[in-house]
Amino acid sequence: MSAIDKSIMLCSCNGTMRLDAAKLAEVLRLGGVPAVSRSLCRNELEHFRAGLSGDTAALVACTQEAPLFRTIADDVARAPEVGFVNIRELAGWSAEADLAHPKIAALLAMARLPEPAPVPAVGYRSEGATLIVGPLDAAVAWAEQLKGRLDVAVLATDTQGTLPFSREFVVWFGKSISVKGFLGEFDVRWQESNPVDPDLCTRCGACVRACPEGAIGPAFQVNADKCVSHRACVTACADIGAIDFQRGAREREERFDLVLDLSREALIRLPHLPQGYLAPGSDALAQSNAARKLVELVGEFEKPKYFDYKSRLCAHARNAITGCNKCVDVCSTGAISGDGDKIKVEPHLCMGCGGCATVCPSGAIRHVYAEVPEIGVRIKTALQTYRQAGGQAALMLLYSEAAEPLLLETARIGRGLPARVIPLRVHNTAAIGLDVALAAIAYGASQCVILSPDDQPTSYVEASRAQFAIGQTILGALGYEGEHLAVLAAADARQFERAIWDYAPARSVAHAAGFALTAEKRTTLEFVFEHLASHAPRRVDEIALPSGAAWGAVSLDKNKCTLCLSCVGACPESALMDTPDVPRLRFLERNCVQCGLCVQTCPEGALSLIPRLLLTAEVRRDRTLNEAEPFHCIKCGKPFGTRQMIDNMTARLSGHAMFAGGQALRRIQMCADCRVVDMMEDGLSGKGSEMTVFDT
Repeated sequence: MSAIDKSIMLCSCNGTMRLDAAKLAEVLRLGGVPAVSRSLCRNELEHFRAGLSGDTAALVACTQEAPLFRTIADDVARAPEVGFVNIRELAGWSAEADLAHPKIAALLAMARLPEPAPVPAVGYRSEGATLIVGPLDAAVAWAEQLKGRLDVAVLATDTQGTLPFSREFVVWFGKSISVKGFLGEFDVRWQESNPVDPDLCTRCGACVRACPEGAIGPAFQVNADKCVSHRACVTACADIGAIDFQRGAREREERFDLVLDLSREALIRLPHLPQGYLAPGSDALAQSNAARKLVELVGEFEKPKYFDYKSRLCAHARNAITGCNKCVDVCSTGAISGDGDKIKVEPHLCMGCGGCATVCPSGAIRHVYAEVPEIGVRIKTALQTYRQAGGQAALMLLYSEAAEPLLLETARIGRGLPARVIPLRVHNTAAIGLDVALAAIAYGASQCVILSPDDQPTSYVEASRAQFAIGQTILGALGYEGEHLAVLAAADARQFERAIWDYAPARSVAHAAGFALTAEKRTTLEFVFEHLASHAPRRVDEIALPSGAAWGAVSLDKNKCTLCLSCVGACPESALMDTPDVPRLRFLERNCVQCGLCVQTCPEGALSLIPRLLLTAEVRRDRTLNEAEPFHCIKCGKPFGTRQMIDNMTARLSGHAMFAGGQALRRIQMCADCRVVDMMEDGLSGKGSEMTVFDT
């Protein structure tokens, strides 16, 4: 991904920034020195229009008046594409503005790169079928407001209220309510336990007048605490048949496009709620805003499919034994669930946070918005440009749109960003894993910090910190001093400003890496580990890692192992392998993701995990963990089983009555084919009738 030709338009923003256009042109290798306007968005708008006269795409180094510039560009016939980059709040407005030239060059260099490739889309269709769940009076009130614009239904969670005088929408009563699904496909289940069927009830009031206990109120539902089984209401409703005390508890299920949940505690309790499900609670203003959003959610919609999943790499489970469940545990939308040996991801629920990709040890699930190789190109381009412009000890700051106000505010009311901090916006910082963070260090960054928004789910923050702790352990063991990786969770601009200025530069790699990142997570990390180790201040062959790390070995107790090889069948990554010709168990450490399936599967309990990072060539060579002398069939000579296994079976069964004749005992020493043939021959000759077959 190389830079594309873009005409850069610079502006000093009324003289509040000092820009050296000649130096920028030299570092960025521009065809000429761009002009620096003083008020491009005001009395120098003609300079902007003039920049749209050619075929070259325009890059405006300001985002403040982007809507204005887009409007003008739309009015210009055959205007080229216009892009924007913020160098004002992110670089020029800083207490270290005099040192910001390298960073400005880096920001411009990233902005000149092509946009990430588009990804497949996920579609939604909503026709406006809306369920309003909650207290009767509140739910009916909102149904009255929305009935002209949406096809509404009410599911009341209590009977404290009054039904509408006319049946303009259906009203149900229920408990034990569950809601699952997404925009256009919500499946709602609830339990009906009241004798009065609201679908049949005409609300004539005959039952209310007939009930001697006054157990039926304005909601036309029976209060079980007051009812003493006179059943006068049943008689009064005989012609309609809406009351039946034999109905008992009944479960009902309906499908809706949208759900407005007015319950005090939301029916879906996830950090990120599904599209089309709004849970404002009992707050009147929040309810009003939610109702307005519902009206906007009618039609057809699309969003990106944020992930890619390769089941062949997945270490979720084998033979009903769960190994890795990290993506399921971290997902904030409930989009990921186990599906046999693999996982299942519902793309309509996925919000693109990317936490699953961060914790996945094998790279089976990847975040593709944008992909790691594209993010890697931006980081590599920024750091190369920064160094060429004379910058030192760069700190790569990765942030999302939700956290951008913190950066802008600190530039406007505080010291701004340090000159060595290069900000890069990503879709979601939860998707930034160890591959990207350590690649930034290998590309020459002093540090890589992700700014987590204040409302980021705890599971993502903890996952990022756990991954960065592993990376910090590796860098520390290699002799790279200082704090290189960090997750910064700031509640406001002041807290963010203090934290970002407190980071002291850490020791960086002597020679920046030149390789490109790949879509395969473990391949990228192999490149990164090799580069960091080859230029490390301290040479080490092995680094001990904390439990839960995705690299390591397995330890085998040979005294327990019978070479049953069940671990080979359980290993999803081909780290454990057998040998077709001889009883031998082999291990390839580079493939091991420490999922633990082998440990849980081993019937003898002979295996255990050793989390570590092996940096020698041995990591790429398979080694023998255990082997035994094969036993050869006494009839055809074909090897099968191990001598130890056959000798043990022969010794154990020699005293059994079934094997007293000797021939049956000899069959234990035959392969399966010869054993069957031998029994058939005995049956035909009349020498014996045993048909027992032993599977060794």
